[in-house]
Amino acid sequence: MRLEGKVAIVTGGGRDIGLACVMKLAQEGAKVAINYHSSAMGANEAVSAIIANGGEAFAMQGDMTREEDVKALVAKTVDTWGKVDTLMHVTGGLLKRVAIAEMTLDHWQAVMDVNTTSFFLAVRECIPHMSEGSSIVAFASQAGRDGGGPGAAAYAASKGAIMTLTRGLAKELGPKIRVNALCPGMIDTDFHNIFTKPEVRQHVANAAPLKREGTPQDTANLAVYLATDEAAFLTGVNVDINGGMLFS
Repeated sequence: MRLEGKVAIVTGGGRDIGLACVMKLAQEGAKVAINYHSSAMGANEAVSAIIANGGEAFAMQGDMTREEDVKALVAKTVDTWGKVDTLMHVTGGLLKRVAIAEMTLDHWQAVMDVNTTSFFLAVRECIPHMSEGSSIVAFASQAGRDGGGPGAAAYAASKGAIMTLTRGLAKELGPKIRVNALCPGMIDTDFHNIFTKPEVRQHVANAAPLKREGTPQDTANLAVYLATDEAAFLTGVNVDINGGMLFS
């Protein structure tokens, strides 16, 4: 097990990609603190499954755009296990497709907060508890590279900020802490169930060299690899995972 004895925090860990990351981290031996916003069932079932398999985990509800909730999550993790070795920040979302000409300031701010501010807060609170060899894994998006689809310019901008912050943090926190990010393309999650038409999803899958959507497990496998010592010479990278739909 590549992460035996390590402590990981996963924000947005109650469903889809976040839940797959939680289970993969536990499979690799990590103790996992699971943050969820509204996906209590998935988070609590994950805790039960991990404990039943001899691992350690807890789930805690919280809004990662709220400073006090982020502080509470990190404090409970450190109180329980004494440290943080990996922060895996999966929190984020599109919220709604809105053209810039029709966008309110409140919507713009909400998108920036859920994607970018939440990452900043989680990183800031974890840093004091991370030792040499720790890692941060962020989730950007293919939208951060190509600008996103209709009504997603704010989301794309927020994910582009994650990509740039990943590079800046790699410089600021190295060599003690490595910082990398994933840029998922079309992954089969509720994100696309809610915001993307089925015919668009099919077109994208058909246009990709691998001829399918990605899965949460595909994404979790890469995210957890970036958290292990096998990725010890990787920092500041934004790794595409899109079945070949976009090359960078």
